[in-house]
Amino acid sequence: MKQSIRISPALALVLLVAATASQVSGADRPSIFVKDNLVAWCIVPFDAASRGPEERAQMLGRLGIKRLAYDFRDQHIRTFDQEIDALQKHGIELTAFWMSSNMEPEKDTVIHTIFDLIERRGLKTQLWTLLSGSKEFDQLGQEERIARTAKVVSYIAKRAKELECSVGLYNHGGWFGEPENQIAIINRIRMDNVGIVYNFHHGHEHIDRFPALLEMTKPHLLCLNLNGMRKGGPKILPLGEGDHELKMLQVVRDSGYDGPVGILDHRDELDAELSLKQNIDGLKKLLNALGDEKALKSY
Repeated sequence: MKQSIRISPALALVLLVAATASQVSGADRPSIFVKDNLVAWCIVPFDAASRGPEERAQMLGRLGIKRLAYDFRDQHIRTFDQEIDALQKHGIELTAFWMSSNMEPEKDTVIHTIFDLIERRGLKTQLWTLLSGSKEFDQLGQEERIARTAKVVSYIAKRAKELECSVGLYNHGGWFGEPENQIAIINRIRMDNVGIVYNFHHGHEHIDRFPALLEMTKPHLLCLNLNGMRKGGPKILPLGEGDHELKMLQVVRDSGYDGPVGILDHRDELDAELSLKQNIDGLKKLLNALGDEKALKSY
């Protein structure tokens, strides 16, 4: 005779929570590739149409892109406030602001101009930060490089924290662009507003180890910027025209990463609107190959 198994109310609750969690995982997890999660990147100095702030915001509105990571050159500094005005007028989020620094950020007037803008306008954003080295830096040993860069990042991150902003270490090649070195810097300074921004287009040499690299960086990842990927380049390639990005997107999807996803222009010979549209169309083809119906319905 079979005996009935009694389950206590407490155990029943645990089993229910576990079952619910499993339903939300894997294929049932919300897609990060929905259109609202896309962040336009490298569309300011690389735009063949040379749009101004208002024209740029209008263009993003036509494409249905609601988030911008703002990159600039010296000639754009005078229009920083106009850029913020246009984005706010058109309901576009300033997801990130590009910030390049040498090893003495306290002496960099552009960095102080950016912080002044953020404070005056009450902006809460990510600061995508690149550090440029020097011949002297290249001659240092690993431990001293970590110490020197940690000091620079700490200076920027402390000011950013006062303004409720985060700092994303930006891979742009070289020593500073290696994820292992960025994680070493993060571990050294131990500030909760410092993470990593990973760019496919600066990661061609990482293709073979991308799954392990993503697993390592995911706890720190603030944004992931997409690109068509072929070993050996070209550096900038529309999505869907490479031979590795489909597998890389599958790895990203399965990893559980749930942050923003950047979509590029970065081609100064092309109108940024056409470049973004080309990448959106390529992304849709990749999503179709992935069977990501949830994301596709958002386009």
